[in-house]
Amino acid sequence: MKKKIFTIILIFSVLILSLSLFKFGYSSFQVPVKPVINNENIEEPKENEKNILNTKINDFLNNLTIDEKIGQMLTISYRHDTYDETINDILTTVKPGGFIFFGENFTTYDKAQDFISKVKETANIPLFLSIDEEGGRVDRLKNIQGYTYDTIPPMLEIGDTNDENIAYTTGTNIAKILKDFSLNMDFAPVADVFSNPDNTVIGNRSFGSDFYLVARMSSALAKGLSDNNIIPVYKHFPGHGNTSIDSHYELPIVSKTKEELLTSDLIPFINAINNNAEVIMIGHLAIPQITNDNTPASLSKVLITDILKNELGYENLVITDALNMQALTKYYSESDIYINAINAGVDILLNPIDAKNAVKTIKDALNNNQITEDKINESVFKILKLKVKYNILNLE
Repeated sequence: MKKKIFTIILIFSVLILSLSLFKFGYSSFQVPVKPVINNENIEEPKENEKNILNTKINDFLNNLTIDEKIGQMLTISYRHDTYDETINDILTTVKPGGFIFFGENFTTYDKAQDFISKVKETANIPLFLSIDEEGGRVDRLKNIQGYTYDTIPPMLEIGDTNDENIAYTTGTNIAKILKDFSLNMDFAPVADVFSNPDNTVIGNRSFGSDFYLVARMSSALAKGLSDNNIIPVYKHFPGHGNTSIDSHYELPIVSKTKEELLTSDLIPFINAINNNAEVIMIGHLAIPQITNDNTPASLSKVLITDILKNELGYENLVITDALNMQALTKYYSESDIYINAINAGVDILLNPIDAKNAVKTIKDALNNNQITEDKINESVFKILKLKVKYNILNLE
């Protein structure tokens, strides 16, 4: 009898352990597999509501001019603390979908609030109001006068705690700061793995050198942001942590194969996709073992469409790193940067070199059949849908 009871307990324990490993271990970092629905008559919850929303977004999209659609794909900046005629002209002409704020926009609390308010007032379609607020040395508010806040430590310190609750609370704390300035998007978390000690551009911006730790902590911080209505942006796919070159000044080249990346730098991004990442930023780094040349990831159809979207199953927004960085501008013309990025699978162009020229270039490319309007519509649909989800755009 005792032997029988022991056997039952043993079987039950193994079953519980297997389920735990499946839920928290191995399956957390696998390429997503879309479920197979055997009964076609089964309707997912709220499917009708989704269809109604998609119809509203399509109706809204179809009423936009081509210039307005292209504008939605641009996120621009203006590195001054005063709203003036120059930025007013750009905003009202280009009608961008987003604006990124930098430290130069935050000299005093009152001037920053005035600047942000005037940027918002120009938009017929509400903007993604974004910032790089990572904590540590990437803190755009650190010199602002007239505003006190609890500064965020470097992510390496957060990673050292090995505590996802602390990462989540950090995301919540960042969100509270951003909401004080009516911002709604943060270019964080950094999902790069600090695997190269010579890497100065990432360094302590990363959660650490362990791929799985970075995966867990970055997703926890992202949830802290999104739970507080700030859109998180994972960066910099496919991983900027193993480089020694700063892409602000030169094009980094990563020597890893796809198989090596899948078991290292891509792990945090695969986990992000499994956790319904809504925006992923593409870095300016070349991986010739995958692309057979030195095409930067931000301009590579192989890395964005073939791998990120098709192989890893990512369906949401793709944004570039800043397009005015020398990793691109040293090797590509302005028009080639915009056209190649869109054809590679990018949805949002961050910091185009010249926003007005970007609109003209993309419009000319459409007319010359270098870009399809279907691709533009696909990107703008996703942009509008995310704005609706985060209550930035109201289609009621």
